[in-house]
Amino acid sequence: MIELKNEKGSVFVSDTALSSITGAAATSCFGVKGMAYRSMTDGIVHLLRREAMSKGVHITQHDDHEISIELHIVVEHGVNISAVCQAIIGQVRYLVTENTGAVVRGVNVCVDSMTM
Repeated sequence: MIELKNEKGSVFVSDTALSSITGAAATSCFGVKGMAYRSMTDGIVHLLRREAMSKGVHITQHDDHEISIELHIVVEHGVNISAVCQAIIGQVRYLVTENTGAVVRGVNVCVDSMTM
């Protein structure tokens, strides 16, 4: 849970809400098949359903109330991975800041798999 302070008081935003915003922003970008989750037991990457997108998102809050976001995604075959990742970074940074007011220090995108 992150705390956002201003002159009028504090607002607490849950990790689930941030993960939902972040996952929706990432999956709305062209070329993204979905969020990914690597199973610890067998090491296989699984494509997550819409209701489980938050498993592919890791949010870290820093001491200065900034956040860092790490996304694990599956991309479609034949897309420019660099362009897709740049689009995701811009979209996630914009939507998280716009919807929560949180300062995003960084967005890291990990491409875990590609669909054929």
